[in-house]
Amino acid sequence: MAVQALREEAPSNPRTLDEARQLVKHVESLFMPWNIDALVDGFTEDCVIRFGTLGEFRGREALRAFFTARSRRQKNYRLTKQVRTLDGERLTNLWTGDWEDTETGTAMKGFGIEVWTMREGRIAIWEAAFNVAPAASEMTLADMLR
Repeated sequence: MAVQALREEAPSNPRTLDEARQLVKHVESLFMPWNIDALVDGFTEDCVIRFGTLGEFRGREALRAFFTARSRRQKNYRLTKQVRTLDGERLTNLWTGDWEDTETGTAMKGFGIEVWTMREGRIAIWEAAFNVAPAASEMTLADMLR
């Protein structure tokens, strides 16, 4: 009698908020320290990235170049992500981060929101709003409206 190996389940998208939170916390951990290989592996081969004011780019190699450039600029990067919504294949999260800019030595802070469109457990589309400023600066509404 031949023994069959157990079949592995195909990766799937988060189905519950709890699963979404686990995924987001896992991704958060990959940034501290930067684990670029694992980060890139979390995206589909044909991923689409729309990040802040950057022009749209596609594919894992472009994503790898993006993460590599960021990791070189962000010393002691500390990141916190929080799930906001899960709706079918879309997951949203808010993030805050702080780091030291390696070129200027300036302490920096950032805030953003991301929408991930998932496919088979990986991010297929990453859309992110990104706000960044020196950590010591505090902008008021009046400053913003000038």
